[in-house]
Amino acid sequence: MRELRTRWSALADRVDSATPAHRDRSVDALRAFAILGVVLGHWLVTALTVTDGSLHGASPLAAMPWLAPVSWVFQTLAVFFLVGGHVAAQGHASARARGVSYGAWVGQRLGRLFRPVAAVLTLWAVVAGGLLVGGAEPETVRTLLKLVWSPLWFLLVFAALTAATPLVARISPLWPLAVVAGVDVWRFGLGGPEWIGWVNVAAGWLVPFTLGAAWSRGAFSRRRQSLFLLAGGAAATAALILWGGYPASMVGVPGAAVSNLNPPTLAAVAFGLAQCGLALLVRGPLARVMERPRTWAKVALLNLSAMTVFLWHQTAMMSVTAVGLLFSTELPGLHTAPGSAGWIVARLLWLPVFAAALTVCWSAFRIHEQPRAARTRRKAVISAAPRVPVPGTARLEEAGRV
Repeated sequence: MRELRTRWSALADRVDSATPAHRDRSVDALRAFAILGVVLGHWLVTALTVTDGSLHGASPLAAMPWLAPVSWVFQTLAVFFLVGGHVAAQGHASARARGVSYGAWVGQRLGRLFRPVAAVLTLWAVVAGGLLVGGAEPETVRTLLKLVWSPLWFLLVFAALTAATPLVARISPLWPLAVVAGVDVWRFGLGGPEWIGWVNVAAGWLVPFTLGAAWSRGAFSRRRQSLFLLAGGAAATAALILWGGYPASMVGVPGAAVSNLNPPTLAAVAFGLAQCGLALLVRGPLARVMERPRTWAKVALLNLSAMTVFLWHQTAMMSVTAVGLLFSTELPGLHTAPGSAGWIVARLLWLPVFAAALTVCWSAFRIHEQPRAARTRRKAVISAAPRVPVPGTARLEEAGRV
């Protein structure tokens, strides 16, 4: 144990020393918290139950609506888009200053997003085919694939906004916010078609993305601007829930007439504004905490594999569920219906197991998130110091945003 602590301290010191002095570590911390929020949120509100020999998805929010505040803590996508807009706008401006073409810049950024996707899709195409050939119920296969593929909508939207950074970076957040409000008025107030709500998939997430771009240009340098976002977003969210008829949950609930997330509603966007305000307010304290080498090393290494963690966390949960079926079809918190406080306690006990399974997935597939050149540099670093491997340290030394 002492040797492990010594090796971790050495690794943390090397990551800390490899980080450029000008890097804003609070940005990486916010991204890490956003990713972990999504992962933990999915693990807590997604259940797989066995009914009539098939696996079906279920949510504790449907049976226990009083759990809605949990979704307020773990629905952190707005923070991810805030950071994404900040990094994309800053990165594009830096690329232009260095004479890097738009094609080279966007190719590098989108490659980082989509390389890990190929591994997920390939594996699950093989798994789905094997399950069907082996006689699995089509409903089971459909449930599993939905859990794997449904998070990819976020990646597509994020990629589209990233590619459009030169066009949208200077748009005022008020414009997409007005579009979201108009769509909701048409959809809910004037009886418009349901499909019009999908306009908000782009407009809704463009709001925090453009806030992040404004942040990169020096906005929110004063605390009162961030306080206004936090207070205004929170007040608007409360009003929309209490008097506007919007659901309290900030994630979709099976069987609910309206989802705040699919597609995003004005309530979800207002809540995102409050989250962004809070994120901007805690930048200073976060930056100070990130000066601690051990803390910073954890955040930096998570950021180096952020897409791998995001893409494989549902696979990790389903793998544990599948292995559990070998022992029983009624393991509490794993296969049982999420309808009581006892289920919540049991599910919390499964979280470390999900995390262990995700670690296995991370070890196997994180290599797909790194470009070939970075893999070569990493091998050189490891060979130079075999007792203290530092995955991705070379990329930190390049001072590029993770």
